[in-house]
Amino acid sequence: MKSLLLRLTLFLCAGLAATTAADSELVVAFLPKSKGNAYFISCKAGADKAAKELGVELLFDGPTDSNAAKQNEIVENWITLGVDVIAVAAENKEGISTALRKAQKAGIKVVTYDADSMPDARSFFVNQATPQGIGYGLMDEAARLLNSEGEFAIITASLTAANQREWQKHIEARLAEKYPKMKLVAVRPCDDLKDKAQSEATALMSANPNLKLILAICSPGVPGAAEAVKQAGKTGKVKVIGLGLPNENKRYVHEGVTDSVILWNTGDLGYLTIYAGVALAKGELKPDAKTFKAGKLGSFEIIGDNIMLGKPFIFNKGNIDQFDF
Repeated sequence: MKSLLLRLTLFLCAGLAATTAADSELVVAFLPKSKGNAYFISCKAGADKAAKELGVELLFDGPTDSNAAKQNEIVENWITLGVDVIAVAAENKEGISTALRKAQKAGIKVVTYDADSMPDARSFFVNQATPQGIGYGLMDEAARLLNSEGEFAIITASLTAANQREWQKHIEARLAEKYPKMKLVAVRPCDDLKDKAQSEATALMSANPNLKLILAICSPGVPGAAEAVKQAGKTGKVKVIGLGLPNENKRYVHEGVTDSVILWNTGDLGYLTIYAGVALAKGELKPDAKTFKAGKLGSFEIIGDNIMLGKPFIFNKGNIDQFDF
């Protein structure tokens, strides 16, 4: 439950004349990789809905860019504040785990989402899709667009992001297994920033004149790469695909710059994460559970300690306008 220090901090930050939260109200702290990233803003929208339905206090904070050290600082602060639940999208799998283990020892329940920590540093991982499913899906879509032949490059958020390293591993495994005439020529980090993704994509096209496709595996990377291709006058010559939000990419999809965007429902990911964290704190979610019901979203399969959101979805010109996130 809320510590005295947490109550005082919330009181001061909100500028309230009196504490209105009930003594039994849980406090859930929600940590993104970077709080300005539209992907995590959309996750928060789902988290906010779940928090309102469950009657819990939601704290949201994170680095302004991909910064593993800053994530650790925020977790340490939440431990001091005495929150009930911490939900983390880990920038660095190993790096965040020491702080999360400390949180667990302090009696705080820990779940991860989007990108996992070490398994012993949390109780459950809310898994948006398996790394293999994501990696294979991306590679198969790239191969379809290039007729399984030609050079392509990857833009990632950072070279240390645990989930993106896993996705890349499966992309490369699928490449080696099925597409011998395709070649991965470079992997470039963009620090989860659209402008840097654009400059990296421009540099990739300059350094690789035979480049046929850019595959971005972080959400700012897709529109960043698309803008670079558009400005270079290479629409249709260099294809763009990747993991991204429909709203950020609709314009480029309709202009024919981006062929497809692969993702999951990010709002549902945030929603499911909060429901899981609260159920864990209340003792309703047990380590041996096989299914979990999350409010209006219904039931989800649990595989081991992974709560599975579902399979990736391909957004393209034919369906992208049906979605608003």
